[in-house]
Amino acid sequence: MDSRTKRRLSPAELDALARRALGAGVVGHTELTDGYANAVWRLRLDDGREVVCKLAPPPELDQLSYERNLLRMEAAAYELVAAAGVPVAALLRAGFDDPVLGGDYLMLSALDGVSWNDARPGNEDELRRELGRLMARFNSVTGEVFGYPHAGITGATWREAFLAMAGALLGDTGRYPTPLPAPPGGIMEVLEAASPVLDEVTTPRLVHFDIWKGNVFLDVSGTPRIQAIIDHERAFWGDPLAEFVTPTIFGELREDDPMLAGYREVRPLELTASARTRLDLYRAYLSLILLVENGPRQYPEEEYARIRDAAFSSLGELLDRLVAPAPGALA
Repeated sequence: MDSRTKRRLSPAELDALARRALGAGVVGHTELTDGYANAVWRLRLDDGREVVCKLAPPPELDQLSYERNLLRMEAAAYELVAAAGVPVAALLRAGFDDPVLGGDYLMLSALDGVSWNDARPGNEDELRRELGRLMARFNSVTGEVFGYPHAGITGATWREAFLAMAGALLGDTGRYPTPLPAPPGGIMEVLEAASPVLDEVTTPRLVHFDIWKGNVFLDVSGTPRIQAIIDHERAFWGDPLAEFVTPTIFGELREDDPMLAGYREVRPLELTASARTRLDLYRAYLSLILLVENGPRQYPEEEYARIRDAAFSSLGELLDRLVAPAPGALA
């Protein structure tokens, strides 16, 4: 989404929202412009608190199918994973269908750390192992149904839900024509043919599906440590193996990755041949998201070209591999 599709609030409107939500006025505000899905501000309140306000896009905005009610998924995730021991910002208030805004918002405690993407710490392997442990705690949260309940894209089995998720995304190309390495129908046929391996997954588990260095905040006051995992709006209920796709984007999950070792300290995980096929399915799904979402978001061309080209190439290679899977040798 470019800046024209984000909801705009004046300083007076931000102040009124903060007073309704938190009982305090705004004495300073800064818009955080890194994201594209929601409008986000850091607010300084007159009672001394610093908070982050996330505001959903205008209700009339046409979004991708899975993006409906994103902040409702994020609000649920904050509460669930905090109880599981995952460090996150505190959810101070969630407002849905706010009568003044006509939409959803979240108020979160502001973090004083820095993005891992910006910090460039020297203890990368140690942090990656710590991240693996936190991912396992995130995935320890179980649910009742697979898929995106907040968007109405679900299934009684993981195979049914995943194919519904992929089908909804490919269906979105009818509204947002998207260059793909194969026709949408052909892509769906490949995913369906490979999908029996998904029947190995029988319990819906919470999957963030957007864990990368930009969404991990570090406390760098001493030896860098993970302070919080942020931005849970892309989360779904499914296979925890999918959690490894974004931290290894456009690559492979290696047995010697410290993140995998940290994960196994908390939850068992074996990279069997069928698990590798499941990973390929989830990598294909992420590449589809990265390609199709440019339709409504209209990323700046210079910034998006590298991601678009990598996602296009990756999706083509994954489809070929899923059609004729090779023996599951470990990377």
